[in-house]
Amino acid sequence: MDNLPKDPAMLMSYVNTKLRDDYPSLDALCDDLHIDRAQLEATLAAAGFEYSADNNKFW
Repeated sequence: MDNLPKDPAMLMSYVNTKLRDDYPSLDALCDDLHIDRAQLEATLAAAGFEYSADNNKFW
């Protein structure tokens, strides 16, 4: 996660853009970008965001 934005709002925006434009699921994004899904979700959860698989985005 070293190459991702550090600010939680910017991180959420970045990840949601990637999910919308390039990836059908959070697992696909994490696998392709070599991101630890649990760590990403924990980081965003600490800022009040949660992932919706139905919508394929954080909110």
